[in-house]
Formats: sequence, structure tokens, C-alpha cells
Amino acid sequence: MINFKTIIRIIGILLLLETVMLLACSAISYYYNDEALLDFWKSAGITAGVGLLMAIAGKGGEKQLTRRDGYVLVSFAWVAFSLFGMLPFYISGYVPDITNAFFETMSGFTSTGATVLDNIESLPHGLLFWRGMTQWIGGLGIIMFTIAVLPIFGVSGLQVFAAEASGPTHDKVHPRIGITAKWIWSIYAGLTLILVVLLMLGGMNWFDSVCHAFATTGTGGFSTKQASVAYYNSPYIEYVISIFMFISGINFTLLLFFVNRKFKKVIDNAELKWYFWSVAGFTGVIAAVLYYTGSMDAEEAFRKSLFQVISLHTSTGFATDDYMLWTPVLWGLLTIVMVMGACAGSTSGGLKCIRMVILAKVSRNECKHLLHPNAVLPVRINKQVIPPSIVSTVLAFFFLYFIIIIISILIMMGMGIGAEESIGCVVSSIGNMGPGLGDTGPAYSWNALPDAAKWLLSFLMLLGRLELFTVLLLFTPEFWKRN
Repeated sequence: MINFKTIIRIIGILLLLETVMLLACSAISYYYNDEALLDFWKSAGITAGVGLLMAIAGKGGEKQLTRRDGYVLVSFAWVAFSLFGMLPFYISGYVPDITNAFFETMSGFTSTGATVLDNIESLPHGLLFWRGMTQWIGGLGIIMFTIAVLPIFGVSGLQVFAAEASGPTHDKVHPRIGITAKWIWSIYAGLTLILVVLLMLGGMNWFDSVCHAFATTGTGGFSTKQASVAYYNSPYIEYVISIFMFISGINFTLLLFFVNRKFKKVIDNAELKWYFWSVAGFTGVIAAVLYYTGSMDAEEAFRKSLFQVISLHTSTGFATDDYMLWTPVLWGLLTIVMVMGACAGSTSGGLKCIRMVILAKVSRNECKHLLHPNAVLPVRINKQVIPPSIVSTVLAFFFLYFIIIIISILIMMGMGIGAEESIGCVVSSIGNMGPGLGDTGPAYSWNALPDAAKWLLSFLMLLGRLELFTVLLLFTPEFWKRN
């Protein structure tokens, strides 16, 4: 039986936390004396009122969450955050359409970074700050934040972690998952603060530095400029953001091991090796093609290639160039990068490198089986045997991922959207990337898409952010059975 009372109470508490975030953005509006101040107060009042009612209504529920409760809580929490998070956009009139306001907010909280805005610079500072904050909070996970505070309310966060955490395996560096969450959030906040300082040293003002740091460490890609990072035309800023996007694409458990000086665990990690050499390989190939087919010198070709590969590999979606103007073969390479994603346990989207490692080893073992039919060939990652159940889960995830992509592309094309744009939007949304292809590439917004497409893509963003199964389970009759 689903423990709805506790779920309602926790979502109510989450909405109260969202109220605090909205009030923080109202302080930015007050500082800049912009017209969104009253709109943030209205949004905070509505959110606080509903959150308080839900927290009161949920009193008396069970304090222990089951795995099934965790799936419901995670999915509903993301939708609730997006529904109330869209209020400042909608009430202010800057995004007067409910579909667009929800799309923009879901894109933020899922750290996708696709936008329907055609003139970002026209937004008040408070709304720009809110866009950045949605990505920072959603990047590492609303629920990762929640499980750090759940013990205060006497609720276990382990099942919530299992439902929200990305990747087929979840590492714990401390027996208590709440402690692990707090350590990871400390690293996350520390990286953000360091990046803010470095961007200010590169000439950005403090406001743009904070917003871009939010979007970088959250691998979201919302910029305060319509031209994204290209607006600054600064090699220093591009290299700094590239480095921090790469770091944000690493499993945060590994970053915690690094901070604790367990360097061997970091260096020997199979997923990190795949991630590093994938970035290096794609960067080298694309840089060479840009150098020999375009007018860029060697340094510029390397810098543009490095930035775009890391941006799409980590699902950040920042742009320093319109890659749709590059030779078409590079679109294909960048699409592969988009699908692959970075490391599990990071803020990025996509299939995740650990799944690519497992699939590669399964494929190699199958080839060996042809020569040695009776051989027992376990899949080993980091010197540990991966259980067959996890291998099966990875294969099922891979199958479902591409089936959903194919069906969604066909639906988009059925709405009259071009094949190039349909492929780009679907792959970008389910992978939480941001830019697509064709007229939805880095130089364009997604505002021209029909409303039905935006709702579909919003659903794909949630699906991709929560690793498919967490959301899809809610649509199975077995999930809701009493036993």
C-alpha cells in the first residue's frame, strides 16, 4: 500500500523549501529594483500556502518509506516543483502561456536547458536568477537535497535515494545515506563557489558569474545571454567552463574519494577512464575536421571542439558556436556524444558511461563465447563482478531508451515537425541536453514547436532525469496493487 500521507507531507515540506528559494530570488529583484519583485512574493505566498496545507494534511503517516513510496515521491516531487516553480514566469507575464512556463521550468529542474525564450536579456534579474537556481537545485537532485534533511523528520531516505540516483549501481561512502548526501552537496556547493570566483576573474560581473556557475555545475546550460557563452568571446571563460563542466560530469562519489585522498580509486575507475578518453577522442577528431575544413586556427578549433564536446557529453548545452554551421558529419558525432552522456552519479543526463562500459564488456564476452562456448565469462567492472541482474537492467534500459526515442520521434513527425528537428528535440530532451538539431539547434529557441510537442518533451525530460523506470513504473497496473 502506498504511504500517501507521508508522501504528501514530504512534498509539502519540499514546497516550503521552494518558497525559501523564491524569496531568495525576490531579494535579487529587490536589489536590482526590477518589476518581478511582487510576482515572486505572490508565487511564494501561493507555494507556501499549498505546502503548509500538504504538510499538515500528511501528519500521522508512516515514518518508514518503502521502495514503492520512493518512486512515487520522486516523480511527484519533480512535477510539483515544476508546477509551482513556473508561477514567477507565468504571473509576471514574461512567459504568459502555461505550456511555455511549465516547459521552461521543467527544463530547468531537470537540468535540460532547452528554452522557449527568444529574448533572454529582456527578463528581469530575479527571473534570470530563478532560471539558474532551478538548474542548480535540480542538477544534483531535489531529492538528494531532501534525503539530507529527511532524518530531521524521522524518515529514512534510502528508498528515495534508490529511486532518484542515476545509473545502474549506487555507491555509498558512508553507512548513513543522509551523511553521504550532505558531503556530496558540500562538494557541489564548493565547486560552484570556486567557479563563481574564476568567472569573475575572467571579466564576468557577479550576477552573470553566479548564474553561469549554477548552470555549469548543474549541467543545465541556461545562460543569461541569448548567445550563451559565445556572448563573452573569451577563451579564458570558455576553458574555465569547459573544465568545470567536465568535473561536474564525474560521479560525485569519485569526487568525494578524491577529496578524501583516495586517488587510486579515482584513477582506476573504469567509467571515468571511458569518460575521459571519449571526451579526448571526440575532441581530437572534431578539432581536426574543423581545422582542415574551416577557417579556424589550431587553437580555436581545439577550443571550440573541446567546449562543445564537453557541453553535450555532460548534457550542459552551453554553446560557443553554432555547430549546425559545421560540416554535417560533425552533427552525427555530436549526436553520439549527446546520447552517451557522462558518468552515473553526476548531474549529467544521457545513457551514462557506466552503461556503455557494461555493454562493451557484454559484447566482448559474447564474441569470446563464439570461440569458447563453455567458458564462464563474468562482466567485471573495477575488479568486481557485476551481477547478472544489473546486466539485465542495463540491457532493458538500453532497449527502452531507444524504443521511447523512436516512438517519440514518430509522434513529433506526426505533428508536422521536420525529421531533423524531431530527432534533435527528442534525443536532447530524454538526455537532458538542451540544444537540438536544425531549427532547434543552439542558435534557436524551441518556442515555435506546437504545445503538444512541448508537453511530450517535458515528459521526456522528466523520464530521462529519473532514469526511465522510476516514472514508467507508475504506469503499470502491478505497481498500484496492494501487495
